Amino acid sequence: MNVLSVNVGLPRAAEFNGMQVSTSIFKSAVTGRVAVRTLNIEGDKQSDLSVHGGRLKAVYLYPHEHHAYWSEQLGGQLEFGNFGENLTTEGILEDAVSLGDQLEIGTALFQVTQPRMPCYKLQFRFQREDMTKRFFISRKFGFYLAVLREGEIGAGDEIRIVAKDPSAVTVANAIGLFAGDIRDRELATRALTVGTLSTSWQEELRMRRSTWPEPNANVIAPESGSATR
Repeated sequence: MNVLSVNVGLPRAAEFNGMQVSTSIFKSAVTGRVAVRTLNIEGDKQSDLSVHGGRLKAVYLYPHEHHAYWSEQLGGQLEFGNFGENLTTEGILEDAVSLGDQLEIGTALFQVTQPRMPCYKLQFRFQREDMTKRFFISRKFGFYLAVLREGEIGAGDEIRIVAKDPSAVTVANAIGLFAGDIRDRELATRALTVGTLSTSWQEELRMRRSTWPEPNANVIAPESGSATR
């Protein structure tokens, strides 16, 4: 598991279908080593702090393995940072890490916090009206990291899982819960105990969990004294 590219970008104006937004989704690879701070990587700045950035979403990681899928879907090759990720990686997928796991990269220490939510600004980045929907359907979300220890990182750095969270709720599990692929009350409860999900994620997950049936809720118990055949 290693970092293929470290990517940063500052807010800039983007236009699509007559709309203009300020976005930091346009990121470029940096050379050499770069400082990791508590709220972002040096040279990077989030545009809309209501949905991006902050302690729980300081760094965004996206597996390079997903590029093959997107190249087929969109045509052509993608570049590092195309999805607005800070770290383009190899060998670490959403089903291999859990919420709360700690990753050491270079001299910095990170914690896996939550999947990335599909964002409408993907439409501005790829100039496609269907891009947010395509991203949701793909379930290839990548995930956010909190910075537990500041340090320096660079392309080629090894990614080491140094602590596993006992909840064992993978990022893929969390994506499944969010997308409705998984309706498991016990798994949702475990995810909520990790403490790395943002308030909006917690509220959404609690709401969804409340609509799911209890385990064995549809099983009718035999009448008292009835014979079992």
